[in-house]
Amino acid sequence: MRMNDQEYFRSCIAKERHLAQLLGHVHIEECYESAGTLWDSNRALPQWTRDWQACGPLMTQYGITVNYGEDSEPASITFAQVGSTVVHFADHPTRDRAVMYGIVKELIFLLEHGKVTPATIA
Repeated sequence: MRMNDQEYFRSCIAKERHLAQLLGHVHIEECYESAGTLWDSNRALPQWTRDWQACGPLMTQYGITVNYGEDSEPASITFAQVGSTVVHFADHPTRDRAVMYGIVKELIFLLEHGKVTPATIA
């Protein structure tokens, strides 16, 4: 079941903030107008779940792979497997957003379980 747009936006921001903290950014300012500012570098919090320009480097830096699958109907791709994380397209506004969300979720899992170490993203 897909959540409303505001709940979805909040869940994206929460994932981005959590990832920023895992990557070593401990001072993140809350901004109502935007998703937040990284205090330590005074830059906007990357929109990893919402912008391929921000999300793409995560994939290459951490070697995250994406595979697509079908649930029941042949030739109807309904989900993506991002590492060990599965995201269903029906739960997200677009397929792109689903995959970006999955990449962030997978990287959070990898960092929390010590499977990768934080790296500087250029």
